[in-house]
Amino acid sequence: MMKRAFEIVDHTADVGIVAYGADVQELFSNAALGLFTLITEPGRIEQRLHLELEVSSEDREGLLVEWLNELIYLFDAQHILFSRFDIESLTQNKLRATCYGEGFDSTKHEVKTGVKAATYHMLRLDKNGDGYRAQIIFDI
Repeated sequence: MMKRAFEIVDHTADVGIVAYGADVQELFSNAALGLFTLITEPGRIEQRLHLELEVSSEDREGLLVEWLNELIYLFDAQHILFSRFDIESLTQNKLRATCYGEGFDSTKHEVKTGVKAATYHMLRLDKNGDGYRAQIIFDI
């Protein structure tokens, strides 16, 4: 059984997370939650809207980066914060998910970190006896 969802890793001019999951779907969901925990307090994000997302890439590591960058783009371009991620399907190179959240409200949501992008720098995705673990570094 997984004990934690993610942890934050400090890195110069960047910030990273290590996400965990019993399976790959949970890993991708927890990585997204880790991302939004860097941006703001996820407990303050209500599930007022949902968005269907589809992301593809060459491999699973690339898929993780694309997935997180799509979420960063939605926050940057449409000012949407998410707090729940239902991964409907996930293969080596394609992900379909429904993301739940709400529009950014400056009276309610404090931006803790301005995350620019998920990067391939020091990217790791491993499977062990407990499940899956991924390390992702973000440009801030």
